[in-house]
Amino acid sequence: MSDVQHEQIVIIGSGPAGYTAGVYAARAMRKPLILAGYQPGGQLTITTEVENWPGDTEVQGPDLMVRMREHAEAMGARVEEDHVSKVDFQTRPFKIETESGKHYTADSVIISTGAQAKWLGLPTEEKFKGFGVSACATCDGFFYRDKEVIVIGGGNTAVEEALYLTNFASKVTLVHRRDSLRAEKILQDRFMKHPKTEMIWNSVLDEVIGTDMPLGVTAAKLKNTETGDVTQIDTHGVFIAIGHAPSTELFVGQIDMKDSGYIKTQPGTPQTNIPGVFAAGDVTDETYRQAVTAAGMGCQAALDAERYLAELEDEKSVETV
Repeated sequence: MSDVQHEQIVIIGSGPAGYTAGVYAARAMRKPLILAGYQPGGQLTITTEVENWPGDTEVQGPDLMVRMREHAEAMGARVEEDHVSKVDFQTRPFKIETESGKHYTADSVIISTGAQAKWLGLPTEEKFKGFGVSACATCDGFFYRDKEVIVIGGGNTAVEEALYLTNFASKVTLVHRRDSLRAEKILQDRFMKHPKTEMIWNSVLDEVIGTDMPLGVTAAKLKNTETGDVTQIDTHGVFIAIGHAPSTELFVGQIDMKDSGYIKTQPGTPQTNIPGVFAAGDVTDETYRQAVTAAGMGCQAALDAERYLAELEDEKSVETV
């Protein structure tokens, strides 16, 4: 076994939550270690134009993540592009192992492993991601002003995304694999009554059609789940809205989670059920899932981690008197 390295604060995951936590923890002189994971920077590294980050009229997602990482490192945070393979929150200090074979102990841990949009797994879906295929209407809806788009899904997420897109698109078609929606009735009624919407039942996305130079979506092939017939409809954008999956597999059995897999925190705080372990960003947020809210939660987690460590130090100083 390799030597064990002790840290005051370990941040598991990067992205807006992790890097912001790094900035604040470093400013508190805690010299935090950020274990960035497989995809340093998170979901924004696969996003093109970002137009809702305060202070930037438009910024490329990967560029924004580079800047945030540089900011955290400039403050004194250390970033390791390593993936955590095991944690133990039942002992103190907490134990962390990585896939590279490194072992850490930590007085405090901030979890910011994020969430991933669920995808259908089609080759053409992958090809056009960020170039006409999206999983975030609030991120990319603006780019489809006065254009026709389709949304794939039938739950609350799909109907909410479709309704949001009516603010921009000339027409929004919702495609669902069954003959009835799973979304709340009030959302269904709102969607059905909207003048810009259309419904296609018993159908699934079979293929995304588009151009190569430049990359862009022009149509979608839909397969009827009852007859097997394939039809093609013109569209400028395809939004996949079949839900998100929080990246919490690592913490099963270690920390309290909701039935949906998101980490539970105390209302209004990033504190989990384990003192000293905090959760920030999309890993605990199944409502907003925005870069700016994730960053805010990262700030909260770092501030609370600092208070927690200060209290520990006060307790130790009293014991030594």
